[in-house]
Amino acid sequence: MNKIIVAIDGYSSCGKSTMAKQLAARAGYTYIDTGAMYRAVALYCLRNGLMTADKIDIDGLKQHIADIKIEFRTNAEGKTETWLNGENVESQIRTLEVGTGASRVSELKFVREFLVAQQKAMGKQKGIVMDGRDIGTVVFPEAELKIFVTARPEVRAKRRYDELRAKGETLSFDEVLASTIERDNRDQNRAESPLKQAPDALVLDNSTMTPAEQNEWLEKTFVGKASKC
Repeated sequence: MNKIIVAIDGYSSCGKSTMAKQLAARAGYTYIDTGAMYRAVALYCLRNGLMTADKIDIDGLKQHIADIKIEFRTNAEGKTETWLNGENVESQIRTLEVGTGASRVSELKFVREFLVAQQKAMGKQKGIVMDGRDIGTVVFPEAELKIFVTARPEVRAKRRYDELRAKGETLSFDEVLASTIERDNRDQNRAESPLKQAPDALVLDNSTMTPAEQNEWLEKTFVGKASKC
């Protein structure tokens, strides 16, 4: 089979990254977590005083964005981790604060252009699985397989709540649900590359699916598409 580009888009806390990682591993493809790239930019902003709860220092970020170096490295266990300017920040970028910040910086055109250029370069040789918000609509509209993942807000909030609790964060479920709804609204209504389903994307609603059922659906869909290319 010829190698293809797999674009997985959808709402936050739908498990896009997990399914994309697993598919890439099974197919022998490269996995690229674009959400982690925006999270890394947000972490940089938070660490360097470029972002507060209600404001982003846009001029400051424009001045320093070229200083932001993002890499994906595979650890000894075969897992892909995010590195920011030579530091492994995989755990630091997974907090609710950074996730909210990522949604905010993703609204900025110059940030999107900076990261999309890198994402396009990563996919030139195909054989990649990339997940995010605008992969099938902006980054790779020519992708051979596009999947749009969704689930009910309450289901996604519960998944995120459990993840945060496991990491020791003490947020309430209502706070996580409110953050989920706020992020959905921001992602869908931003001026630059809003979250939306590509016309030729296949919809995967995993609200009531088990991980095994989801993987089976994804595997069949990928093999069916790749075998025709």
